Amino acid sequence: MEKTQTNKKFILIFATLLIVGGSYGIYKYMHSLSHESTDDAQIEKNMNPIIPRVAGYVTKVYVKDNDFVKKGDTLFTIDNRDYLVKIEEAKAALISAEGSYEASKADIGTAQANVAVSNSNIQSAGGTIETAKIRLNRASNDFDRYANLYKNHSITKQQFEQAEAAKLEAQSQLRILQEQQKASAFQKNVAAARTNVSSKQADVAAANIKRAQAVLEAAKLNLDYTVVTAAIDGQVSKISIQPGQFLQPGQSLFYIINNQEAWVTANFKETQLNKMIVGQKVIIKVDAYPDTDFKGTVASFSPATGARFSILPPDNATGNFVKTIQRLPVKISIDAENDAEKIKLLRPGMNVDVDVLLN
Repeated sequence: MEKTQTNKKFILIFATLLIVGGSYGIYKYMHSLSHESTDDAQIEKNMNPIIPRVAGYVTKVYVKDNDFVKKGDTLFTIDNRDYLVKIEEAKAALISAEGSYEASKADIGTAQANVAVSNSNIQSAGGTIETAKIRLNRASNDFDRYANLYKNHSITKQQFEQAEAAKLEAQSQLRILQEQQKASAFQKNVAAARTNVSSKQADVAAANIKRAQAVLEAAKLNLDYTVVTAAIDGQVSKISIQPGQFLQPGQSLFYIINNQEAWVTANFKETQLNKMIVGQKVIIKVDAYPDTDFKGTVASFSPATGARFSILPPDNATGNFVKTIQRLPVKISIDAENDAEKIKLLRPGMNVDVDVLLN
């Protein structure tokens, strides 16, 4: 009798388990027809690296591990004394360049004035030369006439010598004026050449001014870079610097995590992708918060499998080929209708399960 009752209990338990297991199997099968899911997924957020732009020693750190900061908050400062000196040097170089430019402009003005004076002298000499030529021509005619008269003994020797002296004086005067005209022309050419040289020197001086201004602006920028501020609102990671530490430009120090925006990167098997498209709705379950379901949307698909982005991607042409199902990263955005305060609780790297509703 007891054996019969034991058999009935076993059959009842077995039947119950069979019904429950069968129901669950049918549910999972029906679910798989309209859903794709994976637990190979993590929370992602923008992580802004803090990288100094100038070298120097840390003077003060204003944040601690895991502090929340606002955009523009000072994170730390670098000793700026060297950069203040650079600014003073750049200012001095700019003043020197401006002085050279003004001197070059003054040289141009002087040279141009000399050209104008030479032109005036040439023009004046030209008119005087014409007068001298007329006087020489008259003196020559008088000399010829007096020479004939002297031969005929119609005039005295003194009168003849006076005519000859007047002719020689007119010739000498004309020659002096012509030499003066040549000297004025030479001075004009020299002044013109000096004008060209001064003009080129002014161009060089103007270029030096621009260069000095650029150096000054760069020095001011470098001074500004000694105060490192937050580029976004967020939460800082572990702070690995301290006062007195020397920093190099481009050295990654720590991160600011943007808590305002989050998304999920889910690595689906390639065999799961045939019905997945952008825009499909997703249920996101975060391991850290099992009682909260987050709603999301398929945003995009990676252009290559995750293995292709590794440092040493697999090469299937080596002869030892074992077919392995590949996984493709899929970006899933977290919808704005979710509680913003709960989204702030999510941290990059948290494990999640995603369930995609196929259309």
